[in-house]
Amino acid sequence: MNSKEFVKALKNICEEKGISEEVIFDGMEVALQKAYTKETGLPNIRIDINKKTGEIKGYSYQKVVKEYTDGEEDEDGEEVVEILLEDAKKIVPDIKPGETIEEEVVLKDFGRVATMAAKQILVQKVREAERQSIMTEFQDKEGELLVGTLSREDSQNYYVDLGRMHGILPKTELIKGENLTMGSVVKVYVTKIDDTGKNPLILLSRSHYGFVKRLLENEIPELNDGTVILYSVARDAGVRSKIAVYSEDPNVDAVGACIGEKGSRINRLTEELGGEKIDVVMYDKDPVTFIKNSLSPAKDVNVYILDDKKKEALAIAEGDNLSLAIGKKGQNVRLAARLTHYRIDVKTNEQVKEEKIVLNK
Repeated sequence: MNSKEFVKALKNICEEKGISEEVIFDGMEVALQKAYTKETGLPNIRIDINKKTGEIKGYSYQKVVKEYTDGEEDEDGEEVVEILLEDAKKIVPDIKPGETIEEEVVLKDFGRVATMAAKQILVQKVREAERQSIMTEFQDKEGELLVGTLSREDSQNYYVDLGRMHGILPKTELIKGENLTMGSVVKVYVTKIDDTGKNPLILLSRSHYGFVKRLLENEIPELNDGTVILYSVARDAGVRSKIAVYSEDPNVDAVGACIGEKGSRINRLTEELGGEKIDVVMYDKDPVTFIKNSLSPAKDVNVYILDDKKKEALAIAEGDNLSLAIGKKGQNVRLAARLTHYRIDVKTNEQVKEEKIVLNK
């Protein structure tokens, strides 16, 4: 085996896979040790690879004992080969019980079977190290926005090239009505990273409410520096989203900061979302005020908290404001409920009287 070529090959693997050289060399040592053990039947072999020269040496090791034990195993479940103290002292005079004595052995040509065994173990180590390296890179990306390239698709999913691995973008997680082009660059939200299966899995979405949240943070500097705080997001992907914001600085217009001059910021987000409308409302600690704001564009709405513990509220509106508060197919009130975390019923004064609903003053 050419030592220099051997070291070069291993270093190339490390660079290509983006993994530690230490991990690969350790894996190779284990692979060769197991291969040699399989070839010779000797369990007490340690392989050492010089990481600079590539020189490979083998050592036979024995544990020094005062008297033989029966079937002791090491932490890897391998049989511990023992040597009596009196015999060990003939080799190393000051050796003590419990220490290990080593002697270099001549490594024979392992043969085809041993070589295959070494290759299989090394491949496994490389896969494990690559997997760990990938997970280290992506483990903190859950809940974040990533940019990738659409590389392929099947009947149910798109596969997004994220660099060192591909994420899965289910077609059910697309924005309603959008069509993606293969090879195009796409922004995606990471909903889940799963390392429990055979291969790491990254699940992506463009319809998740978190997608809007991260886009907002990218577009609006005040959200990133904490001047404006995003309280909550409610979304009907591809149609409408509502976001609630506020600022602890009374001199800051939180809603205006998100909308931008002449709607410039919010319009860029709408364009990124394929025309999805975004309502920006002011969060308020007072649930009555917050619910009123959330029902925008409806105005002149009276709100009553029916049960604060159960988070139940009633909104009373008339005429055009009634239909605006409810929205098409109930969309506006449904999003307002998600935004405020209250169950909101919208009724007219006449309905309240007919149903004899008692309102808290």
